[in-house]
Amino acid sequence: MEVTDAAELTGAAVGRINADPALPDDERRQSLETVRDDPAEALAHLIDPFDLVNEVPGTELAQASWSSEEMTDYDPDAEWDAAEWDLADDTDEEG
Repeated sequence: MEVTDAAELTGAAVGRINADPALPDDERRQSLETVRDDPAEALAHLIDPFDLVNEVPGTELAQASWSSEEMTDYDPDAEWDAAEWDLADDTDEEG
């Protein structure tokens, strides 16, 4: 997913937080601070990962997390190192 307007995303999250009457004031302040600091947090307040996979047959959500990073333009002619994309390196080899 690409966020094309981070300010609009953040505004939508702020609106949802402010509209929640059940949210205690301390939690509301903390939530507002986090969504203003990180677009991934804003997204997390708007989309429930469980809802994304809930009705997909054969799936069960075990864990969900959000992260964000700046996009770079794709250059199909750019040199790249296949080792950088080796997902097997992400496994724990200690046992």
